[in-house]
Amino acid sequence: MSSEDLEKYETEQELALYREYRDVVTLFSHVVETDRRFYLCNSVDMKVRSDGGEVFFDITMHDAWVWDIYRPARFVKSVRVVTFKDVNIEELPTSELRVP
Repeated sequence: MSSEDLEKYETEQELALYREYRDVVTLFSHVVETDRRFYLCNSVDMKVRSDGGEVFFDITMHDAWVWDIYRPARFVKSVRVVTFKDVNIEELPTSELRVP
């Protein structure tokens, strides 16, 4: 496989992922963005913890969809993420969300 073929494949996969996101975003109530992943979910619980002076975030999500081009199954029942980086959690509007 040439680098051009690989680039074309990745571009097609990214477009397919965006289309899937566009189709499922209205099924979820929250967006969670960590330093490594982007999630849609219907329930999220974040606890700020510390251990030995280090602060970290312990996030649990239920009924989630993971933005990851390389995952064969993006829908997951439960996800737990522990990170030392900032976390952004947003509640999606209850009115119909339109993605361009």
